[in-house]
Amino acid sequence: MDYYGVMGNPIRHSKSPLIHRLFAEQTHQSLAYKPILVELDGLPTALLDFQVSEGGKGLNITLPFKQRAYGYAQHLTERAIQAKAINTIRFDADGSIMGDNTDGVGLVRDITQNNHFSIRGKSVLLLGAGGTVRGIIGPILAESPKQLVIANRTESKAQALAAEFASIQAITGCKITDLAGLSFDLIINATSASLHEDVLELPSDILNAGAYCYDVVYGKGETPFLHWARAHKAALRSDGLGMLVEQAAESFYFWRNVMPLTAPVLTVVRETLALSSP
Repeated sequence: MDYYGVMGNPIRHSKSPLIHRLFAEQTHQSLAYKPILVELDGLPTALLDFQVSEGGKGLNITLPFKQRAYGYAQHLTERAIQAKAINTIRFDADGSIMGDNTDGVGLVRDITQNNHFSIRGKSVLLLGAGGTVRGIIGPILAESPKQLVIANRTESKAQALAAEFASIQAITGCKITDLAGLSFDLIINATSASLHEDVLELPSDILNAGAYCYDVVYGKGETPFLHWARAHKAALRSDGLGMLVEQAAESFYFWRNVMPLTAPVLTVVRETLALSSP
């Protein structure tokens, strides 16, 4: 039996243990996977305890540790280096830590394959500037959008991110309150607003015809951002459950060298979420 887990704070409602149990059953892999609550200043100790004391083989890293975990990996994939944040760790046989970021590939697969929306040639707005956003930008740019704008409550953070990725494609960074007069084909909400049931103040005419609104947050019901999107006649709306399952599949492959089927797992997780208590 090999041991894996997900570290975060909070972590109690994570669906990752269910997802990886289903992947393991589907692919006949012998592993156990558990949620691990980590104190805000306790990541280094938690990583060492899991690797050495528990003999762990790998971890997922979620909020708020993605950028901090980046500094503890001795080896990194190209997409992790690009993001400067990791959500996946593999403990290799020599004791070293290998870090990866599967967030962006998970998001792009959910948008383009599961929901059949092409990013190529589209105007894209990315809301937020945290660790999740760092993992998203590179894979979004790899799809060749016409335009990418990063908007955040703090303008300097959005502009700094835009500058980091400017060598790939010109990106605009601005405040969320400075979006008047702009319109988009795809809006991705990667802020924490939906987690806190907050509604972002966006211009009423920001959606182009046929626009797609995507919230990386998921829940039992409609998120505040997706409620806004429905009220403003977005043609397509998705929460982040598909992204969660797709990034988990990429993590599973990173650890086990076996790629699970995601569609049946997404169906089960969605059904479980619908039956869960608020």
